[in-house]
Amino acid sequence: MVSILRGKNVLVTGGTGSIGEAIVQKALADGARTVKIFSNDENGLYEMEVSFHENKKLEFIIGDIRDENTVNSAVKGTDIVFHTAALKHVDRCEVHPMEAIAVNIIGTNNIAKASLREKVKKVISISTDKAVNPIGVMGGTKLLAEKLISAEAFRHNSTIFSSVRFGNVLHTRGSILPRIERQIKKGGPITLTDKRMKRFFMTKEDAVNLIMAATQIAKGGEIFVLKMPVIRLIDLFEMMKQVLAPKYGFHPSQIKTKIIGIRPGEKLLEDLLNDFEMERALETKDFFIIPPHFEVRRTSDYPDAKKPKDIRKYLGNIKPLEKEQILKMLKQIY
Repeated sequence: MVSILRGKNVLVTGGTGSIGEAIVQKALADGARTVKIFSNDENGLYEMEVSFHENKKLEFIIGDIRDENTVNSAVKGTDIVFHTAALKHVDRCEVHPMEAIAVNIIGTNNIAKASLREKVKKVISISTDKAVNPIGVMGGTKLLAEKLISAEAFRHNSTIFSSVRFGNVLHTRGSILPRIERQIKKGGPITLTDKRMKRFFMTKEDAVNLIMAATQIAKGGEIFVLKMPVIRLIDLFEMMKQVLAPKYGFHPSQIKTKIIGIRPGEKLLEDLLNDFEMERALETKDFFIIPPHFEVRRTSDYPDAKKPKDIRKYLGNIKPLEKEQILKMLKQIY
């Protein structure tokens, strides 16, 4: 099957981030005509330019999605936009809510308006499970970004707008694995907010595959949600000790765990879908499809889609990975 990216002009906002860079690599591998990497991370752009050996298909654009003029310039001549730029750290967004609003909502609006103006074919916006029943600023702003994308899809059919909802992506920049590895390297302690804490996890490969599937089949206004495993963080951290402590000259038993308490805006476990979405969701083998609220979609609109028999039971009975499964996963990463 020919990739939807083949021969296309692609723009990746937040392109120096882990997911952004993975999309860039995928676009090049799939034969994109050009790939614009848009980021406010000057050093990240420089390092990517060096690592890609001055690939003539790439254009590196320094700028901020909060700046409407810069966004308008970056979007020109683009067929497909992957919007990954965002403020993602829960605690930082709680302390600086207006910055989160400016980036996650106003920035997303700038991308949407510029994409309509330039007649972009598809815009795929990257969201998070924290947007479901949010209790914090970060989740709240990402929920509104999802709503903005869906509303644009309803009002316009010249550009297809859709969102992809992620859990935690393993071993990406700013994610939990590098932080815990740094703590182990120093001899501990590992910091854990609560022993009951669980998270949905996915790999970078899972993330890119979901993005590409969404790009291929999106008709406008949907939210695509990967079926992800759940991990108890205390189990994850214990297995990280087993894998990494010897690497840094420690016995796993020497690395202690310190409970620091739940942070503002943080849940013990995020939700993948809210109650309203569960009633309307479709599913494939690998992901859920939440159709837009404004119109009816049928299973026949999407390849291999069906109506879930009991989605509440499925979501309520997801068992956390066993320690042996986590250990196997970590050994593949490290």
